[in-house]
Amino acid sequence: MTLQPAAQPAAHTTPLPTFAQVLELPALIETTVQPEYIDFYGHMNVRFYLMLGAEAVGLHAERIGIDSTYHEQRRMGVFTAEHHLRYFSELSLGDKLSVHSRFLDRSRRAGHIMSFLLDRERDRLAYTLELIVVHMDTSTRRPVDMPDDTARGFDEQIALSRALSWPAPTCGVMGIRR
Repeated sequence: MTLQPAAQPAAHTTPLPTFAQVLELPALIETTVQPEYIDFYGHMNVRFYLMLGAEAVGLHAERIGIDSTYHEQRRMGVFTAEHHLRYFSELSLGDKLSVHSRFLDRSRRAGHIMSFLLDRERDRLAYTLELIVVHMDTSTRRPVDMPDDTARGFDEQIALSRALSWPAPTCGVMGIRR
C-alpha cells in the first residue's frame, strides 16, 4: 500500500493589513504587556495573545447583545468551535498594544470572526486570531439558530466589515459552510 501525501491547506494569499488599516476598526482593548504575560523567553506568552484576542471577540459580541444577560435570560451564547492563530512580531514587557475585531460571515448557527492585535510601540500588526463560533443553547449544550435580533446584529457588523477597503487575511481553511 502506498500512502498519498496529505492535502496541503491553501496558502495565505491575502496580504496582511497595514497598521493604519487595522486602526479603521475600533480598539476593543488597549493595554500594556504585564509582567505576568512574560514567559522565560522574555516575550509575551502564547496564552496571553489568545486571551486578548478572544476577549476582544467577546467584547465585540457584547456590542450586539451576546452578553451575560443574553445567557441568563435566553439560555444561549456562543462557543468557540475552531481557531487559527498567526504571529507576526513579538511583544515585550511594557509594550503598548490594542486589539480590534471584525465579523466576517455567519450562517444560522455559526459566525466567522477575526481579531487583530497591534503593537502600538512599533506601529505594526503583531498577531491575528481567526475564530468560528457556534450559537448554542446553554441548557441543552446543542447548537441552535440565532434569534432574529442576534442575526441582525451579526449582519450589521458583517456589513461594516465588508465596507472596509481591505480583505481579512483569513487562513483559507476555515469559514462558514454553505
